[in-house]
Amino acid sequence: MLLAAEEWEVLALSARVALACVCVLAIPGMALGWLLARVQFRGKMLLDALLHAPLVMPPVVTGYRLLMGWGRRSCIGGWLHAHFGITFAFTWKAAVVASAVMALPLMVRAVRLAVELVDRRLEDAARTLGASPPRVLLTITLPLALPGVLTGLILTFARSLGEFGATMIFAGNIAGETRTLPLAIYTCLQVPDGENAAVRLVLISLVISLVALVVAEWLALRMRRSQGHLT
Repeated sequence: MLLAAEEWEVLALSARVALACVCVLAIPGMALGWLLARVQFRGKMLLDALLHAPLVMPPVVTGYRLLMGWGRRSCIGGWLHAHFGITFAFTWKAAVVASAVMALPLMVRAVRLAVELVDRRLEDAARTLGASPPRVLLTITLPLALPGVLTGLILTFARSLGEFGATMIFAGNIAGETRTLPLAIYTCLQVPDGENAAVRLVLISLVISLVALVVAEWLALRMRRSQGHLT
């Protein structure tokens, strides 16, 4: 399957955005997942609902909210541009932010479920032996929850590759700048004789997504087996 130079450019940009999205969400996603799994506090249900809102809202609504909050005419976006020269809207960074917002619920949910499955008695035993809370987290909780963390990261990567609505609104569909794989497929379908290119990109997107899901499941299974041998 031969790809044109523009299609390679789309794939490279999509991979760049997806990897950046994973890096952006890694620490916040783990922290929020652990927080929801292990800490009881007032407003927990509200925080949980806000984090999962992108899953139930239309993506274009999320993109519009991002544009209103981080565009150059907004308070935050205007201040960042005026004082630091930072612009998010209609740049590849906007595609990263849009993908991160849409993928955050998947990351948080995967980590939360993994942490909830960790036996609290192991954590209590470590504290009894004098381990500090950060040490318990780093040496007991996270290693045992690692399959879920890896699954969340891979799902984040796959979700970023497939993000369309929020990216279209917040980042736009700019060739060579914000045109990721889904936007390129949409563009191909809007021009005459673009079906062949669209089919190629659809097949590539399908293969990448399936590979990501298979790898996530394989890693999770392998780590569960390793933990089973250790116990």
